[in-house]
Amino acid sequence: MKDELKLKSQICFPLYVCSKEVIRKYKPLLDEVNLTYTQFITLLALWEDEKTTVNELGKKLYLDSGTLTPLLKKLELKDYIVRNRSANDERNVYVTLTEEGKKLKDKCRNIPSLVYSNIGLSSSELQQLYVLLYKIMNSIDENIETQEYDDLL
Repeated sequence: MKDELKLKSQICFPLYVCSKEVIRKYKPLLDEVNLTYTQFITLLALWEDEKTTVNELGKKLYLDSGTLTPLLKKLELKDYIVRNRSANDERNVYVTLTEEGKKLKDKCRNIPSLVYSNIGLSSSELQQLYVLLYKIMNSIDENIETQEYDDLL
């Protein structure tokens, strides 16, 4: 009988290690553009949607306000975003990319493909992994937006 309390038996362990190690592959590339991984994924979300509320951004990134607020402050100090309180409802704060934030997209364009080429999986394996990870995410949170897989890698 399988011992369910062995480290090898835990799905969370390989997910944790892979996540940590893949993010570590991003670090030297992000250091070149003076970004942390969390700042990078925030900018990825904003490059898709140049203006959004802090609340929507937090949902999209799975970050709580205690993590997101200082992150946004740092991006604002770097002149990549601006935050403005809504005139209609001051509870809503909008995050908008600046021109500098938009320009940074071109400097970061090759980062994902450089990371993908460094993790030892073929393009089809990466697509399979992506599908499986989003399947897990969907089973955990039915509000996950899935994407078309063919154009990702």
